[in-house]
Amino acid sequence: MGERCVRAEIEAREREYLSPYATLSACSRGREREEAPCQVRTAFQRDRDRIIHSKAFRRLKHKTQVFIAPEGDHYRTRITHTLEVSQISRTIARALRLNEDLTEAIALGHDLGHTPFGHSGEQALNEVFPPGFRHNEQSLRVVEKLEGRGGLNLTWEVRDGILHHTGPGIPATLEGQIVKIADRIAYINHDIDDALRAGIIREEDLPKESLEVLGTSHKSRINTMVVDMIENSWEKDTISMGEAVQRATDLLRDYLFKNVYIGSAAKQEEQKARRIIKMLYRFYVEQPEFLPPEFQEKIEAEGIERCVVDYVAGMTDRFAIRTFEKYFLPFAWSD
Repeated sequence: MGERCVRAEIEAREREYLSPYATLSACSRGREREEAPCQVRTAFQRDRDRIIHSKAFRRLKHKTQVFIAPEGDHYRTRITHTLEVSQISRTIARALRLNEDLTEAIALGHDLGHTPFGHSGEQALNEVFPPGFRHNEQSLRVVEKLEGRGGLNLTWEVRDGILHHTGPGIPATLEGQIVKIADRIAYINHDIDDALRAGIIREEDLPKESLEVLGTSHKSRINTMVVDMIENSWEKDTISMGEAVQRATDLLRDYLFKNVYIGSAAKQEEQKARRIIKMLYRFYVEQPEFLPPEFQEKIEAEGIERCVVDYVAGMTDRFAIRTFEKYFLPFAWSD
């Protein structure tokens, strides 16, 4: 490419085009370990690529979103959820003239630390691991320590967005704030879609007050939420929905918790899933020699409980089930 630096050209275009509230690639707080900049990609583009090429990202395709081991081919998994969050986030960032590459990197990495069996697996580890377990903190741990050789060495802005995509903390960048709300937009709407397909809920039972504001179809609800976020956040130093749309969104979320997330037929297998996770955790804590070598090597520095949590949290649903069967179920003997 001679003396041409594509990255510098992109950074110059960002300075010319993006909003004054955007996070510029050239102004990143940087990485924990200093690296020479790429000639072609900005810092945030490199982060996005590292996440997509990670093993943790690939494992998301076999991790539960809401339905554990669904029979149908069209139910969401953790990776399809992640892609929907990314799509929604990028649309909002582009409309607000914020940094789309940073937004995409945060969205693609936000759930890398999620356990097998969705939130039921998270709850199980939180109950048995003394310091507690939260998937957003584990996602940060994946990109900082577990993936590759000593983590992915992502920029500060991406790591901040991953850590604060859920919970009380507010991301430091507007791009991170977009992902925090887009995550909720995505799961509320796709969980309604999946629950309708499964016959767990009926369209006519959805709260009418919400539908009057947001719309009666899947695409109209997402469109209303996204457009409202854009209009309400335009040229402001914070990202938010308008009061009416926020209230209608919260009402839909409350409905899902009461009718889908807690006590529905969709959740009947969760008790079994939690038992699998807890039994695997205790098994490895008591017999660490069965851990893979790369986890055994970290026991002295990290502690056995931490190493076991890292290993179990990284499992896919089907690998966790196979491992449970291997150690806890008898198999037929043949001579």
